[in-house]
Amino acid sequence: MADDIWNRDEIQSPCIKICVIHPEERLCTGCLRSIDEITQWSKISNEARAEIMAELPARAPRLKKRRGGRAARLTR
Repeated sequence: MADDIWNRDEIQSPCIKICVIHPEERLCTGCLRSIDEITQWSKISNEARAEIMAELPARAPRLKKRRGGRAARLTR
């Protein structure tokens, strides 16, 4: 019965404990949420959480761009 206390019907955080904010995109490289979304997560409704969760997969390509590397150094 004690487990019933901890079981909730709310959407859990997508955090994977890789908390690094991309300097240009301003998204967490681990969960793909913005800083505002991260800080407000515990206060927003399940509907708002669902909307954010639905948007996350589309954000991933924004962070896959390389920021330089060998090819960038060769063009200088």
